[in-house]
Amino acid sequence: MLEKNSAVPPMLAVKELEAWYGESHILHGVTFEVRAGEVVTLLGRNGVGLEIDRIYALFPNLRERLKSQGTKLSGGEQQMLAIGRILRTGARLLLLDEPTEGLAPVIIQQIRETVGMLKAQGFTILLVEQNFQFAATVADRHYVVEHGRVIDQFTTPELKANTEKLHDYLGV
Repeated sequence: MLEKNSAVPPMLAVKELEAWYGESHILHGVTFEVRAGEVVTLLGRNGVGLEIDRIYALFPNLRERLKSQGTKLSGGEQQMLAIGRILRTGARLLLLDEPTEGLAPVIIQQIRETVGMLKAQGFTILLVEQNFQFAATVADRHYVVEHGRVIDQFTTPELKANTEKLHDYLGV
């Protein structure tokens, strides 16, 4: 049950969330809030993934590095591992926060291909990204955020016609 007496408004409020994994109804009216400055956990048993072959198909490098600790992986391999761990949970919605930051162009291309494959498999992806060239090649729609507010939005086909606006917004 939500606390209604708190003076701090929530940064995230989830109300009556229902979710299914295939035929299994896995979330039943889940409601929670996260307020500024809080660390909030959702505790429970981990979902069953057993998607490991698909993860290795997406990221063959991870199979080769199977015996390596995650902290010993390159930046690109760590991004692949992070995405693979999400996929093991059975999640169909992915939030990718700056997946190309600091990566070599060859790894960025691999992340681009992976996002395309996940989209083709029916995954929903919210991508938070500063690399406009990358985002323009993988996303269907784009929201422009400035000072914490959405100030404009474009579909990918509309990008070319709005290049000048985007240069003003993003400095690209």
